[in-house]
Amino acid sequence: MKKIFILALAALTLASCAQNQKKNTKEAAANAGQSARQTVKVMPAAKQTVRQEGTYSATIQANAINNIAPQSGGRIQKINVEVGDFVSAGQILAEMDRVQLDQAKLRLVNAETELGRLKQLYEQGGLAQSDYEAAELNYKVSKSSYDNLLENTILRSPITGVVTARNYDRGDMYGMASPIFTVQQIVPVKILVGISEADYTKVRKGDKITLSVDALPGKTFSGNVRRIYPTVDPMTHTVNIEVQVPNQNRELRPGMYAKVGVNFGSSQNIVVPDAAVVRLQGSGQRNVFVVENGVAVQKAVSLGRHFDGQYEILSGIEVGEMVVVKGGSALSNGANVEVIE
Repeated sequence: MKKIFILALAALTLASCAQNQKKNTKEAAANAGQSARQTVKVMPAAKQTVRQEGTYSATIQANAINNIAPQSGGRIQKINVEVGDFVSAGQILAEMDRVQLDQAKLRLVNAETELGRLKQLYEQGGLAQSDYEAAELNYKVSKSSYDNLLENTILRSPITGVVTARNYDRGDMYGMASPIFTVQQIVPVKILVGISEADYTKVRKGDKITLSVDALPGKTFSGNVRRIYPTVDPMTHTVNIEVQVPNQNRELRPGMYAKVGVNFGSSQNIVVPDAAVVRLQGSGQRNVFVVENGVAVQKAVSLGRHFDGQYEILSGIEVGEMVVVKGGSALSNGANVEVIE
């Protein structure tokens, strides 16, 4: 009897130990689950006014480029300007051999004299109308020939600008291979900017733009959209806009590299800090985490402008959702989180 009592007591002791061990295991699991909750900081998604501005790389160009050369070959008698000289419209740059010009002037003087003599006869009735008209035509042809030779002998600049090339010297025989001078108008200058086809409809003639150049650090310049080209480049899917910059101080020169800022207006969209945007490894997809009932939910987003350490969110989350702004880099979708202030 005593033996039976001892066995029963031992069984009760073993059952009690097993129950306590099971209880301790559950508590340990609960404590482990509690310690696995990650701490994050959140903020409510809210809309802000976002200035829509694009920055583009471009090269400054002369507003106009003129190649100065006569219509036909001949010897160069005078060179009046050098590379780097600023010239005015109408200024004489060079003079060619005058032999043909002098001959044309003599023919013009003779034709003018003959026309004057025949005009008197015609008015007195001593000359047929056809003869007078023939003399008048001869004078007009002579004058046209003289004017053309004068323009191609006394070479003038058609624009106000700077001489950027001189390819011949005084006494050289111009052979029509290249122009004698190149003159570029740099007041104003122009810039061609390739705007995405998605944005070009937001640009209007007259819109103000800003630009800076690496050659002049710390300085900014402004200009206006002068024209918008009518076609889309099928390779780049961009549309060229022509920007004109006054450049009154002649600081900007053709060939300079420029960064151009084009303002497309503004829009109302959700804005989040940089730290809230997480890149999915192995792809270009961007995500943010939002907290729903203590659980981190991963959402793919479409990004807009980046400014002042923030991203504009075009789609993917809604106003009022609690966006993780700290601790998101270590999260996974469905993770339990604890929100901290």
